[in-house]
This record gives sequence, C-alpha cells and structure tokens, in this order.
Amino acid sequence: MSLGIFIRSLFGRYEYYICDAYRSFYFDLDSFVSCVHAWHPNAARILEIGCGEGAVTERLKGAYPQAKITAIDVSPRLGRLYEGSRQGVQFIKYHAEEIAAAEPGQYDLAVLCDVLHHVPQHSRRELLGSIRKALAPDGILIFKEWERNFTPIHWLCYASDRWLTGDRVGYMTRGEMREHLKRGFGDAALIAESRFAPWHNNIATLVQP
Repeated sequence: MSLGIFIRSLFGRYEYYICDAYRSFYFDLDSFVSCVHAWHPNAARILEIGCGEGAVTERLKGAYPQAKITAIDVSPRLGRLYEGSRQGVQFIKYHAEEIAAAEPGQYDLAVLCDVLHHVPQHSRRELLGSIRKALAPDGILIFKEWERNFTPIHWLCYASDRWLTGDRVGYMTRGEMREHLKRGFGDAALIAESRFAPWHNNIATLVQP
C-alpha cells in the first residue's frame, strides 16, 4: 500500500472531498474539461486512459451526458470515487494496447490526463501508438501533462506525486511533450494548446492525427 492510499484511508466518508480539494491546489479539472468540450463538443464515444479513481471521468460525464465513456486503468482502485451517472460509463481494468486491439478505430475522443509521467520512458511510445489505433479516422486526442521546470511549485508537485503514489514519476518539459506527440501522431498533428490554473505548469494539447 502506498503512503497516499494509507493516508486517504484515514479520511473515511470525507475522502472524496479532501481528495478533490488537494487536487484543485494543483489543477483546475473543471476548466480542463470545459476546454476538452470546447475542442470537441460532439464526442459520442470517449476513451479515458489512466482514469484512476474517476475524477476526470465524472466531469467528462457531466460535459457529455449522452456519450459512451470507456475509462481504463491498470489500478484495482479504478472508478472508486466516481459519483456521476453510471449510464453509458464503464470502468475496465485494461492496458491501452488491449483496448486498441479489442476496439480499433472506435473512439472519436481520447483523453490522457496526467498519466504519461507515471509511465516508464521505454513504454511511452507504445502507449501513444495504442491510443492512435483506438481513435476513429477523424478522432482526436487531448493530452494533458504537468510541465517540468525549476519553480518551487514543480518540486512540491514532484515530491507529493513521488512519495504519495510511490511511482518513479518522470515529468517532461514542454518541448519533450511535443516531441513525444509528434513521434506518435505526426508533426502536423498538434493543433492547439492551452494552460490551466492555478499553475502555468498545466498544459493540454489538442492532437488530431
């Protein structure tokens, strides 16, 4: 059990609210999902990769109430704190390559939010390749990550992520993020970019292969 899971187990019925407050210190999820919706307002089939306990999934369901959402993660805790409607939402313990093999070309929107820094360097290209296979011909990926720099807030974010999750996280610079995306989707695929409060480190990129 990671340190973070142990600490959160002490919160009892207040865990949902405390986790939401902690997350909001680093990242405004509501603004992010509003941007996702603005970039792709008519998504009907959504794939969220690395859904965790369901915080982004819950907001995606609010933004796309009629969409079918498949939320995947390798964690046994996936969807545990999700409190949205369950209609049209499924949480599956899957790797991205499994969903790509099972449902190639089926999703018009994929969301990868604050996941890649948890993925080992040697596996990142394979993950992005699997997402591309899962996308429909006109589908898009919205990729969000925390930018590595030399600010105090970055080191605080790194420390909390490293020690609370227990993962050996590897954050990227903006340039490194873009290189990963170009290798996976092509040089012309990076269409738009946005940053989110409360810290400049939060970057989302609209990727259209």
